[in-house]
Amino acid sequence: MSDAKIPLSGVIGCPIAHSKSPLIHNHWLQKYGIKGHYVPMHVELDDLEATLRQMPKMGFVGANVTLPHKEAVMKIADRVTDRAKLIGAANTLIFREDGSIVADNTDGYGFIFNLHQQVPDWDPKAAPSTVIGAGGASRAVVASLLEAGVPEIRITNRTKARAEKFRQEFGKRITVVDWVEAGLYIDDAGLIVNTTSLGMDGQKRLRVPMDGLHAGVIVYDLVYTPLKTELIKKAESAGCTVIDGLGMLLHQAVPGFERWFGHTPEVDEATRQASLV
Repeated sequence: MSDAKIPLSGVIGCPIAHSKSPLIHNHWLQKYGIKGHYVPMHVELDDLEATLRQMPKMGFVGANVTLPHKEAVMKIADRVTDRAKLIGAANTLIFREDGSIVADNTDGYGFIFNLHQQVPDWDPKAAPSTVIGAGGASRAVVASLLEAGVPEIRITNRTKARAEKFRQEFGKRITVVDWVEAGLYIDDAGLIVNTTSLGMDGQKRLRVPMDGLHAGVIVYDLVYTPLKTELIKKAESAGCTVIDGLGMLLHQAVPGFERWFGHTPEVDEATRQASLV
């Protein structure tokens, strides 16, 4: 018998049964013939640190982290990457051979890579972007848009103070827009991104007026349940280029899989369909 260790990984959250990550990673493991396993793990906050410290001893090479642990793991990790610090949350952990934990964030990578893939001719410097929401997902989006060279990012959030914090942390290219005036900043934006859960199954509707939508605007909704949100439908009707949130989910999984299992996976139609089972 071979004594080679079988690499293990998974996703940690509370709850976790809804996660699509096992569908994605196990599809890739099977596709590339890699002897590894990726499992969902329901872990309560009180047990988080003890669980993470034990996992490398059990053969885990890393893990994804989802709500509500994306901020808490940063305090536990032995090293936090610069991009995770900038975003203020981690979604990907790497366990080193000595048992130490590295916390990273690949959400921004997933967002921007998917955007470039879906709209290859997108010019980030051509027009302002409007970002709806000021939570953790928004931070990843804003950081990646700034890095891409977007000249102005308008942030609107129901709680204005959270948007104001973006201005303080990310600098002068951030413009804070009152929630009730958000609809006025649609027509001249080259890109509109919904980073909130509004419009998701079981959540409230996104009520920002979208009358200014027109052909040439890219509308990107991070919600992927349903894939065709009300925002996406309105944008399609107006002739916009639309991007659903599933692509970001798929692409943010790539760097972790590559680090854990030693192979760069391809995000293709088969991967997308595997995640929709």
